[in-house]
Amino acid sequence: MPEPEGMIMDALLDALREAALTGRAPDPATRRALLELDDAATARQAGRRLARTPAESLRDLRALRVAIVATCTVGSFEPLLWTGLVGAGFRPVIDKSDYGAFDMTLAGATFADRGDPDIVVSLLDASYFLPREWSPVAFEEFETAVRARLSELTGLVTACAERTPATLILHTVPLPAEVRDAFLGLADRARMSALWHRLNAELLDLGAAHPQVVTVDLAGALADLPAAARDARLHRYGDLPYTDEALHHLAGLVRRVAQAKQGLSRKVLAIDLDNTLWGGVLGEVDAHGVQLGGLYPGNAYKELQRTARRLRDQGVILVLASKNDPEPVEKALSDHPEMLLRNEAFSVRAVNWSPKAGNLRKAAASLGLSVESFVFMDDSDFERGHVAAELPEVAVVSAAGDPAYMVDSLLRHGWFDVMSLTDTDRRRPELYRTRAMRSDFSEGFGSSQEFLEALRLTVEVAPVTEFTVARVAQLAARTNQFNLTGVRFDEATTARMRDSPDHLVASVAVSDRFGDEGVVGALWVERAAGNWRVLNMVLSCRVLGRGVELATAAWLVERARRAGAELIESRYVPSQKNGVAADFWSRAGFTGDGTVFTVNPGSAADVMPGWITFHERSAI
Repeated sequence: MPEPEGMIMDALLDALREAALTGRAPDPATRRALLELDDAATARQAGRRLARTPAESLRDLRALRVAIVATCTVGSFEPLLWTGLVGAGFRPVIDKSDYGAFDMTLAGATFADRGDPDIVVSLLDASYFLPREWSPVAFEEFETAVRARLSELTGLVTACAERTPATLILHTVPLPAEVRDAFLGLADRARMSALWHRLNAELLDLGAAHPQVVTVDLAGALADLPAAARDARLHRYGDLPYTDEALHHLAGLVRRVAQAKQGLSRKVLAIDLDNTLWGGVLGEVDAHGVQLGGLYPGNAYKELQRTARRLRDQGVILVLASKNDPEPVEKALSDHPEMLLRNEAFSVRAVNWSPKAGNLRKAAASLGLSVESFVFMDDSDFERGHVAAELPEVAVVSAAGDPAYMVDSLLRHGWFDVMSLTDTDRRRPELYRTRAMRSDFSEGFGSSQEFLEALRLTVEVAPVTEFTVARVAQLAARTNQFNLTGVRFDEATTARMRDSPDHLVASVAVSDRFGDEGVVGALWVERAAGNWRVLNMVLSCRVLGRGVELATAAWLVERARRAGAELIESRYVPSQKNGVAADFWSRAGFTGDGTVFTVNPGSAADVMPGWITFHERSAI
């Protein structure tokens, strides 16, 4: 018998209290529970408790500096944001601007005295755009005032983007019923609504003009909220235009942006078959008896397959995790006329009777990814519980209950969100399929040297362009193993450095006999006449062990030598995950103390691997 909801909430709050008392961050299960909170009151309580937790207790989580600017009273937004951000794995520091200082703060980018924030959240109210006095019979004047206010906000956002490297998060604004319904003529009311839709559309379009700006669609999301978004009494009493439920929803949207910006998005969907991708148990009803397509509930299972296929089209790797005999599964995937996900849709198929936690570990190893990259969806309480216990880093999604809600369960937390979709994202499932092919190919050689030579590796280093800057920023955010300093330059900062004569930003692309891997690495360098300094270098785990990192170092040394530099200085900043890169600079011919490394380009040894064919697209 399931525990009452109140008992579950009490247990969550107790877990947060105990974590704080013992000086540690909430464990993965507790953080997962924070993300799954639907009750805004409990989320607010949890956030207030987390905000009082000593920062040292959260040291193992990823640091995130947040500034909140608002056109109204912030209310419970700050603790609700704490809940979502800690749930996603962040250690937030949150600053709020003074009440009534919205325009001034944005114009001067004066957020706080604790350094530049990573994200700036603007909490907007409809009153900001509305003239103080207006009449429904003077619509042209009303429209002119609203558009003028939007133009002012656009100018403020532009000015702010020029003064800070932070990501600026705006949101669409719901139209209050008291404004809409004040227009008695139905045609005028429709005209008013159309104006407000255009305002929100222009807010959404700000991101296209400014890469640092992200606008989340709060007005659209509130349509699915089973509670009032506004409370007239709170608005009049304390300039609180939104209910806790609406702010909880907005905090979730902001958390999804932060998750994508900081590289905490997931790459893999591991999914069950029976009563998940189809209805029924294959071993009991055979392929022709499973529920798929047609009327409910078969249409719900087919919609989940359609959603998984859409995710795959955008770069999510699909892994099949099913306790079944392989042969009937193979037949069902191949022959069922309603099947949307055929065998080739899955980069890894773990169809056996072994524990699913072990199968996920093996799948992660074969893909060369951490289990932290995985989302696991299953209808079985036992299987989800076992995976959660054995692999707490995996995001677990329930497919139990009414199948009509499975798609919402999969998508609602934004596990797979990215700041912008790149060509590499779209090709990722196939890239990881070819990784398995390389693994099989390697088994026929007597040594790794023979294998590498047979791979016919080609490495190309090129200046970052407007077409590759998003991918390079994505690598900075999402790469943890071969990430030498942990500095995660975002797209806007990378673009500024690309255009600066004092910096060098390069992308690294790889191909071999099995195909094109795309852009898999990047390098950020500060360069002066005599001294170049490597700010960071990242390389995808897909290509580790092939010498690509040494080819990149050889290219850097040669570029510095040609420019007349006398010294290249680099650093290695250890983290919990980048131990694989600890000896890189030594292997690349640099000398140092384990943290700071240097080399004279004029006398450096050539470390370019002999099995790599190197291309340089153009001189930098």
